[in-house]
Amino acid sequence: MIEGGIGGANTGTGLIFEDKVDFIALLKNIKGYSVKESLKTGFDIFYQQQLIARCFKERSFYYFLEEQGIDWKLIVSKRLLPDDTLLIIMRETLFIIEVKYQQVAGSVDE
Repeated sequence: MIEGGIGGANTGTGLIFEDKVDFIALLKNIKGYSVKESLKTGFDIFYQQQLIARCFKERSFYYFLEEQGIDWKLIVSKRLLPDDTLLIIMRETLFIIEVKYQQVAGSVDE
């Protein structure tokens, strides 16, 4: 957040921070993990050569839903664009990851 800023699109330092924080790049640097761009959409995440998860950046999550035959427009009222969406395959668990940088209390910590 820019000190004295008013929020929303005016928080330029948050956007710079988001560009520096890359979940896929982080995983590539952890021993035992590897990441490959999926043949369909998003990224396939492997641990010791076993596919364990898929990661989708912003709009690619909706391509995944369409690939699965899911009409997301019937479920979600508007298109959300999270920084990352992580599907843990063996647990059938979906994590929505939104990267934020904030120096003072506000909507992110609430």
